[in-house]
Amino acid sequence: MSPDRPAPPFGPEHGFGLYIHWPYCTKICPYCDFNVYAAKDRDNAALIKALGDDLTRHARRLTGHPKLGSVYFGGGTPSLMAPSDIAALIEQAANLFGLTPDAEITLEANPNDVLTGDLEGWAAAGVTRLSVGLQSLDDEALAFLGRDHDAAGARKAQALAAQYFPNHTIDMIYARPGQSPDEWEKELSDALSLGAPHLSLYELTIAERTAFGKRAERGELVPMPDDDQADLYELTQSVAEAHGLPAYEVSNHARSPETQSKHNLTYWRGGDWIGLGPGAHGRLSLGGERIATHAALRPADYISGIKPMAGHVEGEHLSPLDTARELLALGLRPGEGFDVARIETLTGSPVPEETLAVFESQGLIRRDVSRIDLTMDGRLLADRIAAELSP
Repeated sequence: MSPDRPAPPFGPEHGFGLYIHWPYCTKICPYCDFNVYAAKDRDNAALIKALGDDLTRHARRLTGHPKLGSVYFGGGTPSLMAPSDIAALIEQAANLFGLTPDAEITLEANPNDVLTGDLEGWAAAGVTRLSVGLQSLDDEALAFLGRDHDAAGARKAQALAAQYFPNHTIDMIYARPGQSPDEWEKELSDALSLGAPHLSLYELTIAERTAFGKRAERGELVPMPDDDQADLYELTQSVAEAHGLPAYEVSNHARSPETQSKHNLTYWRGGDWIGLGPGAHGRLSLGGERIATHAALRPADYISGIKPMAGHVEGEHLSPLDTARELLALGLRPGEGFDVARIETLTGSPVPEETLAVFESQGLIRRDVSRIDLTMDGRLLADRIAAELSP
């Protein structure tokens, strides 16, 4: 692409990544609504082969795509995978697509797996970044969240992760029922003092089909009121920024641009990513069209459905309108902002000036020509703003 030619509104020019979903967990947490299954005593060989075959299938179609800038092993609990299997998939991705010199390769890991796992093996396999699911530094909270580690184990796991993976991140969950601002401020300050260069800080979501959702239906669990959650969100932003980790996205904080998640930025910027594994989603750009892929949910169905020599990638061809709506919803999340001209390119219609003006006057967005970004107050209303600006 010519340097003076604008990038298309979506596609690999905005990033190209690979997501690999490992669906198994030793224990399914009561708040989790991801596509996960009990690990038990499974033979994983068939799933590993299917992942490799699926990657080959994608490579046969995506011949014009650039090198991969990121690979993300998510789940589930991909830290349960053998390092040799992780290495084989990374090597195959490198052979089929190539990896950029600064490619980010992330592995999600539970604290207990960090304490007992082969960190040298992960690093030797090609992993460059570890994402450790601490979730809390309070033993009672960890028990409530159904985690299989304690606060002391969480601290040890983070310290060990830092030795092998300086570029690592930790996850924390807040806005738990009954959690006070003072309690969260102390816990968050403790987490920030661990020194991780990146934190993902999520408010507890109680989804219907989870164990927590069923408890909420029975009245056994009462979610934190929205106003209280908003207060904790604002507290989160100020405490994290004071510790040198400002938000670069609604729920993510980084010490520097270099420690931001390249893979997640690909999602938010409207790039392309391949989704491998049971239930994995992908977004691919082919022939000027945006294609949404969604793999079979059940591992057995995923394994039996992969045809490595197929000359096409099945998926839903998104309309320009649906693509525009998705780009806007995701593009408003990062602090770098979003160029609404990309929406106009897809739909042929401008984003309503009067709506933009109202949001700006309310202090919810900032504008620089056609680029907008959310203010602190705007982040609290990100979904509403995206809906009202949506074509």
